Amino acid sequence: MSALVSIWVWFCAYLNCAGWALSAIHQLNATGYTVTLLLGFAGLWVWRKKTSAPIFPKVRWQKFRRRFRKPFPLAFLILASLSFFGGALYAPTNYDALAYRIPRILHWLAAGQWQWIHTDFNRLNTRGCGIEWVSAPLIALTKTDRLLFLINIVSFLLLPGLVFSLFTRLGVRRRTAWHWMWLVPTGYGFLLQSGGIGNDLFGAVFAMAAIDFALRARQGKKLGDLWLSALAAGLMTASKSFNLVLLLPWAIAIFPSARLLLRRPFVSIFVFAMAAGASLLPTALLNARNCGDWTGLAAEPVNFGAGPPLLYIVANTILLLLHNFAPPVFPFAHAWHDFVQQVIPAAISAQLHQYFEANGAEFQIGEMQMEEWAGLGLGVSFLLLWVLIRQVRCLPGYPTRVAANFILSYEVLISLGAWAALGVIMARSGLSVPARYLLPFYALLMVPLLRGAVPLKLTKSLWWRRAAGGVFLLAGLVLILTPPRPLWPAVSMLKFLGADHSADTLVRRAWTVYSVYNARWDAFEPVRVVLPEDANPLGMVTADDPETTLWQPFGSRSILHICRSDGPEKIRSLGIKYALVSGTVVNGNYKMSVDDWLARNNAEVLQHFSLTLLVTRGATDWYLVRMR
Repeated sequence: MSALVSIWVWFCAYLNCAGWALSAIHQLNATGYTVTLLLGFAGLWVWRKKTSAPIFPKVRWQKFRRRFRKPFPLAFLILASLSFFGGALYAPTNYDALAYRIPRILHWLAAGQWQWIHTDFNRLNTRGCGIEWVSAPLIALTKTDRLLFLINIVSFLLLPGLVFSLFTRLGVRRRTAWHWMWLVPTGYGFLLQSGGIGNDLFGAVFAMAAIDFALRARQGKKLGDLWLSALAAGLMTASKSFNLVLLLPWAIAIFPSARLLLRRPFVSIFVFAMAAGASLLPTALLNARNCGDWTGLAAEPVNFGAGPPLLYIVANTILLLLHNFAPPVFPFAHAWHDFVQQVIPAAISAQLHQYFEANGAEFQIGEMQMEEWAGLGLGVSFLLLWVLIRQVRCLPGYPTRVAANFILSYEVLISLGAWAALGVIMARSGLSVPARYLLPFYALLMVPLLRGAVPLKLTKSLWWRRAAGGVFLLAGLVLILTPPRPLWPAVSMLKFLGADHSADTLVRRAWTVYSVYNARWDAFEPVRVVLPEDANPLGMVTADDPETTLWQPFGSRSILHICRSDGPEKIRSLGIKYALVSGTVVNGNYKMSVDDWLARNNAEVLQHFSLTLLVTRGATDWYLVRMR
């Protein structure tokens, strides 16, 4: 498994560096990627000739069949297959990806290079580019986003081996680690993203790999493992800015092996330069250049660090518990929301709304587990709580000497570094879904809990195996029911049963959720089919909307954002004859009526649309306008 992880790390780091390099020479297109991939394969062939090392590990089918006859591996294989079929059957529906991760790639490809996109929605500009640079060649070469789920499928399949290797090197007993290598991937956040195009699972793999290869370098004294650790750490930060704090446990893990770099200093400098190119660093430098702040917060203000740390810690703790212990299906979400509004004092509620996103300030729980907010989920969280209770019950019997060794050991120090990193996030984040953002943290956070004899004894009990079986069944249920990729004829069956006109609130809500997700991949299809032939480029007044569908078929049209500050001269200088205007953005962000915007820009409405792009927003007004 380590060989496959190594290949994945090198491949993703190469594509990240290639994306920046092709941008520098204005060749970010299908031809540029074809040449880049051919050069990469040529370099791999030369390396294999010189070293005689196999590129891919030999598959031992007998061992494979023997392993997956056992219940835990077989359950994982079934879940992985369900995820694959869901990803293959359905177009991508992850809202963030459709709103900014895929569109930013399309903007770059249209320009032939990375660019600071002209927009009021600066999430297109300020975020790390880790998964985008891996997605870009797939989009450039295939002209579709239907294959992007394969990136997360690969990441998901690497999880069990990574978890086992990481846990055992951090002092978890092998039998305990074997059980948890199959259980950790059933965390709903990992599971639901495995068939989709979210980027938290993608980053989690590199967070684990960075620590694991650092530990391998320390134990085996291999410089190659140290290089892989650095590349994985860079990719970890490029995937999600939150992961920057995980550089603390990584630094602790890599410190004892740092002297290995002196064996081949020039190659080490090259690899670390490549790691920097594959990290958040290029984005941070571009943020500093274009908006004066390396974090990008100057261009894209978010709820982070402005309030009292104690408020953040208490609220984030509650959110983590709620989102991780919420059941797969929670039909009482509306009643829960009403209850929270009643019990939270007005003064505290005002503070929460000031420093937290709305959903977080109101401690909302969804009716179903969704990849947009899911963390470890009820199953894995319940097992961890069980282990914690057993550990606490046995704690008074621990000899003082053993407890001291447990706390002061080097392996636990790495995990404590992850806990310190968690403390930074908990004390500063006002985002509404910390359970999802912490997916790269969970494995490291579990280690102190899973060390020792108590978790080992648990794995030998019949009740543990039954509980684990229940966890796998719940995970399968989550995959089957998930609205973005239901593995049952949800929309057809609900339509047949008259759910769209049902008097039952829950049934009608189920219809709304499933039907909106079913159409999200092509949410702007009613607009696209009536666009004039010369609506290229198409202007768009937007903020956080799934514009990806307006680009379809990819390569046939480009979208240019119209900003609040743009006047009629600027709009026409961009070659925009037609524009799609969000009534929500004009009324809310611009603080003017649509009629005022039309008069200011000398435009006329051709057609009005009422579109439900997000369940929580409901129907919103859109206007196709012609610039006179």
